[in-house]
Amino acid sequence: MALGKDYTSQDCSLARALEVVGERWTLLIVRDAFYGVRRFSDFRAHLDVPKAVLSDRLQKLVDAGVLDKEGHEYVMTPMGADLWPVVHTLGRWGERLHGSLPYRLFFHTSCGTRIEADGRCPACGELVAPRDIELRPGAGSERRDDPVSKRLREPHRMLEPLRP
Repeated sequence: MALGKDYTSQDCSLARALEVVGERWTLLIVRDAFYGVRRFSDFRAHLDVPKAVLSDRLQKLVDAGVLDKEGHEYVMTPMGADLWPVVHTLGRWGERLHGSLPYRLFFHTSCGTRIEADGRCPACGELVAPRDIELRPGAGSERRDDPVSKRLREPHRMLEPLRP
């Protein structure tokens, strides 16, 4: 019996969530949207994802209400912003899994404290919303030469448009 390509037979909230964000590239697109990437060409340059795949994944994220399309830009919706703790925690888990230095560091803008793996600020105990986070390059920062990677080498507030 062939392995199915979806989770429609699963009666589970996680399975339904994976229908939206579980395909290859999708969470990286969501991550980049948090970083402020908004244009198709910038997602493509930063991720090296095939055009057809990127187009498909962006459309699915728009259809699911994770992103809105405004002209030539994709903008994170409030429903999409709810994914931040998942994306942040999964990234931090990946650092521990591979024993790697972080590519990005996340700081609470109101107090300047680095955010913990669970997304909370240790100084004030808040679960920090994406708009209240500044990302900065970490010691393991990527050294790619695409315009998005170059811009991400500078401190940048999350969700603000990243204009290379």
